[in-house]
Amino acid sequence: MQEMDAAQMAEDLNSQDQEVQDDAKLQAILEAIVYITDEPLTAQQIAAAIGQPLDKIKRALDQLVAEYGGAAHGLSIREIAGGYKMATKAEHHEAVRAFVKKLTPPLKLSLPALETLAVIAYKQPVTTPEIMDIRGVQGAGVLKTLLDRKLIAVAGRKNVIGKPILYKTTKEFLIQFGLKDLSELPSLKEFEEIRRMAFADSEPPAPEAVEAVAEVEAEAPADEAAAETSEPAPAEPAAEPQVKEEE
Repeated sequence: MQEMDAAQMAEDLNSQDQEVQDDAKLQAILEAIVYITDEPLTAQQIAAAIGQPLDKIKRALDQLVAEYGGAAHGLSIREIAGGYKMATKAEHHEAVRAFVKKLTPPLKLSLPALETLAVIAYKQPVTTPEIMDIRGVQGAGVLKTLLDRKLIAVAGRKNVIGKPILYKTTKEFLIQFGLKDLSELPSLKEFEEIRRMAFADSEPPAPEAVEAVAEVEAEAPADEAAAETSEPAPAEPAAEPQVKEEE
């Protein structure tokens, strides 16, 4: 009898532990959902989206609201217009505003710059002629932009005719794209999925960036790479001076 009671008690304790773990996991999910949304979410919306009972969602949200109401948190979860939204606490607005004013502008790159950066990231170290061969267009100005942004750096010179400069990505590149190291670069399949999602609602760009990732052919021969140098655009002829006729 005592053995049965002990087994029942152990089962009850395990059940309670599992329930606590499930509640903690649900709160973590709700916290993430409220964090990523711009508009207030109602408990009904969340319950329908994740397939959980409404009363359980409301109870977990109430616990989150109470937890974030403590002084240890700089954020709060509040009920706004019938929904839940995360925001900074009013008492910290001035400090946050002063910090934001000192932030550097967010990194913005054009599509050609992103394509060139993709080529360098996956093919590094790589020369300018090799980049141009993969992309099929001139890109000296784009390289300068990436160098100025400290996303790429010179990695020496290639030991071929002409000794063209080699380029590689930098630590700043890893920081900006949230990578631990280059092994975390997305695979070709992941890269294509990211590109598809990014341009799902707009006209897709030229496929140079994806082709750069998929490039598996051998490096261009030395004499060919050396021959592919950037040619300056021809200068426009000077306009002839206009002579004003006397009336």
